[in-house]
Amino acid sequence: MRVSTAVFTTPQEAEDAFYEAFSRADLEAMMAVWSEDEEVICIHPGAPRVVGLAAVRDSWRQLFAGGTRLQITVSNEVISAGTLMAIHCVLEHIQVEGDNELHAPIVATNVFMRGALGWRMVAHHASPTPEIDVMGDSGGPLIVH
Repeated sequence: MRVSTAVFTTPQEAEDAFYEAFSRADLEAMMAVWSEDEEVICIHPGAPRVVGLAAVRDSWRQLFAGGTRLQITVSNEVISAGTLMAIHCVLEHIQVEGDNELHAPIVATNVFMRGALGWRMVAHHASPTPEIDVMGDSGGPLIVH
């Protein structure tokens, strides 16, 4: 498998490259963001967990094969970062090119680790935003777990 020459000096730079590759449906640019470690994990909305670099690559190849172009903006970023790992929890607002319908955001968690060649993604977990009443029936906050 190819070795990426891209160097991301911050987790934010890696995340920006991830969403740019996603928007362009550029498989090589997408995989340049990912760590080359075999323990990488990707979960697309409504899909099973994919583990391993080859499987992650294949999942993105399949997603991009449809030819649909997406416009993706990120909001509500919550970041937890240290010197070797960063976790970004975001809302992804995805607009399909040519579709004027407003879609519910996707909740995503992106995990990055710093190695000898800079920051790389080790996990991406995206899920549909739940359509629930956040206050629940009792009027108080809904506790999931």
